[in-house]
Amino acid sequence: MALLEVRNLHTYFETRRGTVKAVNDVSYSVEAGKTLGIVGESGSGKSVSAMSIIKLLDGNGY
Repeated sequence: MALLEVRNLHTYFETRRGTVKAVNDVSYSVEAGKTLGIVGESGSGKSVSAMSIIKLLDGNGY
């Protein structure tokens, strides 16, 4: 059984220059007793993904 299941996560921001796709179609699950590590380059959407899941985004993220 999954403790956390994320399916098709999208987080976009509107800017003066258009829409920024910060997170686009991310899916994963974490089973009980397991650990998930999310790694990537700076600006790749790691923090935005986590903040989207726990609904901590300010401003115009959707």
